Amino acid sequence: MTNKKIGVFVGSLRKESFNKKIANYLVSNPPAGLELEILEIGQLPYYNEDLDQGNPPKEYVDFRKAVSELDAVLFVTPEYNRGVSAVLKNAIDVASRPYGKNVWDGKPGGVISSSIGAIGGFGANHHLRQSLVFINVPTMAQPEAYIGNVAANFDEQGKLVNKDCQKFLDSFMAAYKEWIEKFLK
Repeated sequence: MTNKKIGVFVGSLRKESFNKKIANYLVSNPPAGLELEILEIGQLPYYNEDLDQGNPPKEYVDFRKAVSELDAVLFVTPEYNRGVSAVLKNAIDVASRPYGKNVWDGKPGGVISSSIGAIGGFGANHHLRQSLVFINVPTMAQPEAYIGNVAANFDEQGKLVNKDCQKFLDSFMAAYKEWIEKFLK
């Protein structure tokens, strides 16, 4: 059986993003049979239907192609004002348009949220799930992944050093693998 190709989408552009650090840990420690790759989203122009008429921007075309080639998707997001970041919402919009050509359609997904606060991005996690329902990304419900006080999990070099957090992420990914396999038979 060939590895399943999983696109990881990080909702933060910050150089020292904790979400990017989480994503890097996941990419470096995938369950057997999964190949994880972070797909960059910061280069995408804001979605504008006028730009999509006839000759869409190369960034739209390239991103849609990359998403269309994935078997499944995984979102790692911070919380901005109880919701997802504009850059992540834009990526969702770009790949779900033009109407009727949604390349997210039917790809099983998962969501991990984090924040420096105690509730671990709960608001963003659920806000993101609303959009995923509409674009038909069946999203794993359990286990939920909210990583609170995220800064305490990393050393000065950005390496995930908290063993409990590693164990949690590894168990989340094992469940995620089982979840997506239900759709990819």
